[in-house]
Amino acid sequence: MLNNQEICELVAAHGVAVNEGRPIKQLIEDGEIPRLKGCTVLEGKVSDSVFGDALRTSSGKLLRLMFRNNRISTHDVNRGAIPFKDQVLAFNHDHMLRLVKTVLGSSQFEVEGLSPASTVIPAENLKLVMLENVLRLYNAESSTSTSLYQHWLAAKEAGQRIMTYAGHELEVSTLETNGRLPYLMDTPSTKEKVDRTIDATYLIEHGICTAGQYAQIRNSSLMAFGMVSQHLAQKGMVLVDTKTEHGINADGQIVAADELYTMDSSRFWKLDDNGELLTRDGKPVSFSKEFARGMVKEQGQQFSAEQANEIAIRYIEGLQHITGETFTPDLRPRDQRLVESTNLILDALL
Repeated sequence: MLNNQEICELVAAHGVAVNEGRPIKQLIEDGEIPRLKGCTVLEGKVSDSVFGDALRTSSGKLLRLMFRNNRISTHDVNRGAIPFKDQVLAFNHDHMLRLVKTVLGSSQFEVEGLSPASTVIPAENLKLVMLENVLRLYNAESSTSTSLYQHWLAAKEAGQRIMTYAGHELEVSTLETNGRLPYLMDTPSTKEKVDRTIDATYLIEHGICTAGQYAQIRNSSLMAFGMVSQHLAQKGMVLVDTKTEHGINADGQIVAADELYTMDSSRFWKLDDNGELLTRDGKPVSFSKEFARGMVKEQGQQFSAEQANEIAIRYIEGLQHITGETFTPDLRPRDQRLVESTNLILDALL
């Protein structure tokens, strides 16, 4: 695998170039991918989606193409571009998907010849279940307002003995910073402009999902969490928390949508040789976006080039720890990668 020096040299040599390129909307407008002309382009925080009534597979299923980018978002603010982030998270997701696909299902189509690190992902255009499915095993220190940690700090400050969080009642004095929770907790949140943590009753009463749908999402996710945790234990790591999204496909099945168990959607901590949490400066050695959140000092801050490279190095190191595989970057110009991958997908599926 790449050592730290090799990763640093890779990012220094190619970091600027891999961030260059046109967004998919511009590529379509410029006529680079004629078959996507007239499709809807939905620009997101870290990926853009392309779909439309004419974009159907040969079997008649609506196709959604997801184009990962290098943008990083924290606290619902875009902080800039991180070199190689799109390829790292694509490979991270593909590795984890192969572990849990039999349990969570998937909206993705398999295309022969498409790289596991492809930043263009072909998937069925699902009817999304409008919730973020969050599971937590630790009271992980976090600056995010929806986190259990921030609610716990507020409960302590208010002198509460019992706190309620996403429908769970917890004794405030028994929790510790970065300590393990009494059980794996499901703590869903809304999918709104500003996410907020709620409980299953709210979801059902407000028609976001049925009781049966939530039970399936919750139970399958708990099983997948265990499978990923067992996999990571063999690599000296622990899955701290994760966020998954789900949708209903053309066959009426609930399947996973978007990324699974990536460093953007999950938090991974390193264990020492004795199976205890490895710490640095009193904090767990972590591979997740929380590292980047901790670098934010001002509300509208944009990461400097030096900070972006530092985050890129941490992402690549984390990928190799999580997967046990060497990161092999695709150094073709981004525009070329997007166009060629899209044409490969369209040739195979339409």
